Amino acid sequence: MKPTFNLGIEEEFQTIDPDSRDLRSHISIELIEQGHHLLKERVKPELHQSVIEVGTSVCRDIKEAAREVKLLRANLIHLAHKNNLRLAAAATHPFADWRAQDIYPDARYDAIIEDMQMVARSNLIFGLHVHIGVEDPETAIHLMNAARYFVPHLLALSANSPFWRGMETGLKSYRCKVFDKFPRTNIPEYFPSYSEYTNFVNLLVSTGCIDDAKRIWWDIRLHPAFPTIEFRVCDLPMRADETIALAALIQATVAKLYKLHEKNQSFRMYRRALIMENKWRAARYGLDGKLIDFGKRVEVPMRELLEQYLEFIDDVVDELGSREEISNLRRLIGNGTGADRQLRVWRETGDLKKVVDYIVSETESEVGPAGPLDMKAVG
Repeated sequence: MKPTFNLGIEEEFQTIDPDSRDLRSHISIELIEQGHHLLKERVKPELHQSVIEVGTSVCRDIKEAAREVKLLRANLIHLAHKNNLRLAAAATHPFADWRAQDIYPDARYDAIIEDMQMVARSNLIFGLHVHIGVEDPETAIHLMNAARYFVPHLLALSANSPFWRGMETGLKSYRCKVFDKFPRTNIPEYFPSYSEYTNFVNLLVSTGCIDDAKRIWWDIRLHPAFPTIEFRVCDLPMRADETIALAALIQATVAKLYKLHEKNQSFRMYRRALIMENKWRAARYGLDGKLIDFGKRVEVPMRELLEQYLEFIDDVVDELGSREEISNLRRLIGNGTGADRQLRVWRETGDLKKVVDYIVSETESEVGPAGPLDMKAVG
């Protein structure tokens, strides 16, 4: 059965006090309730009250997903302004302190805090999750195995968290290092079959490690409830068009790997430890670093590798109708990631509040007016 390659996109935003430019959490419960009234189940709380998540419905193609992403952002920006807040799209706040943030009142989050204590409380990060529909689980596990190789590339492209608690970290994506403290994160192991994967999950459940597969937080995973491969590695980009371009690239990656799979042309599988070396380089240097070409055993500049990546997926782009969205990646590569642009503002102003102002302005750019969405089922 050929996958549908349909898409679902989830974005986690910061709620900002317009005066202090710090995160503001005490009003977010009211904001969530207003969001539910306007956008139904597309709006969700997260562990910290200063985080608000929105997710599209199941979208047939990238054009439909793009419309929903922009409308969701526009509606959430409208609600934020109505509540004297601003919305910011970055994977860490430049100077907020996690110790000052309230936890959202929910039994599931209470259980996570009880289980992981300060590791969970300090996890004040904001990500982009992209789901791609692959309905046959055996096919999905094969494609997940192959797609692990591209996780560092996606992280480098999305890097948007150079600051933590008022400090320049020296990393382009500090978010992924904050999340490293959680168990069951990072690159998954290779699973030879879907049955071996389910045996692994069942072992964790039966031994009390997890209560269900939702507590497996790998950078790429089979979603426990939906027939999708979920890519969780990306920092939240500032601009809607960057989110859309990354989602289009992820969709094209899965479609290309399936095309090879269909022809019995296997993509070479690399060991987790090797892919983790590239992930570190992507987190540290973003677009300015070098990743390792393990086949040739050489370092290759990130921008050069990304050109090769775009060539690799080029033959499926028109089939997916995403040529325009993929082409926006070259603009991102030319302008720099969110991390590059945050650092530029910081170098120019020396003022982290100005960095927050820049993030907010980028978040609000080119999303269009707020308006109604087609409230079809999410799943």
